[in-house]
Amino acid sequence: MDSLQEKLKETTEFIQKQGVGEVEFGLILGSGLGELAEEIEDAKIITYDKVPHFPISTVTGHAGQLVYGTLAGKKVLAMQGRFHYYEGHSMQTVTYPVRVMAALKAHSLIVTNAAGGVNEDFKAGDLMLIADHINFMGSNPLFGPNEDEIGPRFPDMSEAYDMSYRQTAQKIAEKQGIPLKEGNYMAFSGPTYETPAEVRFARIAGGDAVGMSTVPEVIAACHSGLKVLGISCITNLAAGMQKSLNHDEVVKTTERVKADFKTLVKETLKVL
Repeated sequence: MDSLQEKLKETTEFIQKQGVGEVEFGLILGSGLGELAEEIEDAKIITYDKVPHFPISTVTGHAGQLVYGTLAGKKVLAMQGRFHYYEGHSMQTVTYPVRVMAALKAHSLIVTNAAGGVNEDFKAGDLMLIADHINFMGSNPLFGPNEDEIGPRFPDMSEAYDMSYRQTAQKIAEKQGIPLKEGNYMAFSGPTYETPAEVRFARIAGGDAVGMSTVPEVIAACHSGLKVLGISCITNLAAGMQKSLNHDEVVKTTERVKADFKTLVKETLKVL
């Protein structure tokens, strides 16, 4: 079986042959938020089905392609659609694109998601800067043998979401007049939405938003030495706080707030 490094060599060589050069920032665009990739200039597009060792995203609202180019003056490699643990992928597969970004010498990752609001002060349509996370997925992408060339056996997670990046994003939001909350993201495995009891538990545990992604990618990014900025779009209030939950509502809410979301990411990128 190929080692992670051998797989990464094959993937990065393929991607570079498609015209991908320097990468400063990796970008993971969650449900309904992929439109930001359409603003990348001089874009090179590579569909996931062409990339060695990449699976295919199966979720509505996820395009399933890599987009490389310039956004807000920075060289970015964006994932327009991510891989989820609930699709049956291993944690290593879910986080493989982050490993690829690190292998292409990206120094930072901006990760976004659609999330359910748990904090009673939140409403659908809010943007939340992720201050920290709680891994309640029952797994971790670092399970198994560690490849020391890629990262340490026991990575420090005390500042998984870079403090200076968060402060910059808050200043940008204030300047642009974009309301921006800050809080903790709690990840469940999915694909079921959380029960009302799980939502009450999340609130007691210190969660402000719940979702089914992001945490594995952030763990891999920290392991690989990348700085991280995380943004959640609160697309609905979690179970027990509104009548019912469905994925269509998630996509509709992201449509409504996408202008603020795009402005926040682009203006923050400019100064990072």
